[in-house]
Amino acid sequence: MRDATIARNYAEALLMLARKADDLPAWGRLIDDVANAMERDDRLRRFLEAPQVSADEKNAVLSKAYEDRAPRLFLRFLQRLVMNRRQMLIPDIANEYRDLVDEVEGRIHAQVTLARDVDDEQRAEIARQLSHTLGKTVVPQVRINPNILGGIIVRVGDRVMDGSVRRRLGILRSRMLARSGR
Repeated sequence: MRDATIARNYAEALLMLARKADDLPAWGRLIDDVANAMERDDRLRRFLEAPQVSADEKNAVLSKAYEDRAPRLFLRFLQRLVMNRRQMLIPDIANEYRDLVDEVEGRIHAQVTLARDVDDEQRAEIARQLSHTLGKTVVPQVRINPNILGGIIVRVGDRVMDGSVRRRLGILRSRMLARSGR
């Protein structure tokens, strides 16, 4: 099995546990915290990936670190990852978990490119308009690119909606050149 598929399977199991606990956001923060700690702390990452350290030793450290900070089921989930030698997939599992929660809650993420930065009210209006157009709650991730001159470019998955001034000018230019016989 590929790592992405394995991570997705574990994320689905984590989602099931989080639903059982009736707290999807808190469990998301927990798995994100562990993933972020692994990415920031080289000692932790090396410790978790070290083959000379037994799974029991790793689980004892995890137990000590999380027994007062996380639900027992979450800790057991982490320990199962270690027992199955999948602990290095925790960052991927965290990403997959976020995607699953978004799916469950009817949310989609859109990359929104603008020529200039906008205020919070304008961002909220962009989110409202996109949510209305796409029929789901849209979480816009705004990027600024002055090269588009104006307008907006929205990317949701493979779908691109290009309403940029640069594109419109390009279309106008093509039409004018076609009419002039070039």
